[in-house]
Amino acid sequence: MSLFTLILLAAALGTDALSLSVGLGMGGIKRTQGILFATAVFILHVLMPGLGYEGGRLVGVLAGKAAALVGAVVLILLGLKMAYEAVRPGEEEKGERFAFLNTWGVMALAGSVSVDALSVGFSLGTQRIYLGWRCLLIGMVAAFMTVMGLFFGTRLSRILGEKGGLVGGLVLIGIGVKMLVG
Repeated sequence: MSLFTLILLAAALGTDALSLSVGLGMGGIKRTQGILFATAVFILHVLMPGLGYEGGRLVGVLAGKAAALVGAVVLILLGLKMAYEAVRPGEEEKGERFAFLNTWGVMALAGSVSVDALSVGFSLGTQRIYLGWRCLLIGMVAAFMTVMGLFFGTRLSRILGEKGGLVGGLVLIGIGVKMLVG
């Protein structure tokens, strides 16, 4: 597999994290939570291909479905909370940032956008490709795309003003529903 092909593969894997992080950025995710999210995406995008490479298909299917379901539900709830807070008249303090769930919520979201990397590991395993530095590259590209998504979402939220949280919430709800229906 050429370096160019691997970068394309890594970018494809990072698109879920990118779209999710735009929505989170629009909701005003705190900097520490954004760093935690990007770090979790990096770590999981490094580990998942290796697990997929070494793991069995049955485990991948079961873990993938459970993680996708949990991630979808968390996204929908998170999106509903963001949208509600955006349209709730006068109850929020000016400048209040969106309060993200908790560390486990961040990890569940990171896991939900990293499951595809597990399948990629299965595919790479069939080609008997050494994964070491390739997994690292996949993780770095996914983390970069996550940070760019958070940055873009934050900037877009500033442009949209109060409607940024509503748009971000609707984006997360849409991603969650898409994950549920396949």
